[in-house]
Amino acid sequence: MVRQLILVFSVFLLVGCGAVKKRTTYGKSRQVTVGASTIKPALSEDATEIETPDPSVDTNTHKAEQVINTALSYSGVRYKYGGTTSKGMDCSGLLYISFSRHEIDLPRTSHMMADLGRKIRVDEVEKGDLLFFKTSSKGKRINHVGLVVSVSKQEIKFIHATTSRGVIVSSLREGFWNYAFVKATRIL
Repeated sequence: MVRQLILVFSVFLLVGCGAVKKRTTYGKSRQVTVGASTIKPALSEDATEIETPDPSVDTNTHKAEQVINTALSYSGVRYKYGGTTSKGMDCSGLLYISFSRHEIDLPRTSHMMADLGRKIRVDEVEKGDLLFFKTSSKGKRINHVGLVVSVSKQEIKFIHATTSRGVIVSSLREGFWNYAFVKATRIL
């Protein structure tokens, strides 16, 4: 009798899980390469001294590239709630560390980060901007954040830390992220 109950329970559990399983759109593992721009010093006419580039030109773009490269260096790190190290991190921890390495202070949580910067439309998004999401149907506030790493006419890619796959690059075109998207802000 006990064996039959265990067998029935096991079958119910297997069938029940199969019916509830969400379809994912991940497909093959993807690798996104975002090359940082390097600002090379220009040689003056007499070629004896190096001129430094004008700091007002593309300073924010250069800073965004640095922050993005730092965030990308954590690709593959596992998810850990409240984590801020290469042993594990969450979404806001990833951004908190990536920006702080370049002397830009951000709050530690995604909903507090959402209060910073200037809100922008999706068609204005650039590298280095932040994307905010509500991933829980029960929650009423923002609980997830990602950093834009590339923008093309067809899609916006961002790096973030997910509970299931750790630190990865995703596309805003993916159904779940598109549905959960709340707003974008610019802090650089």
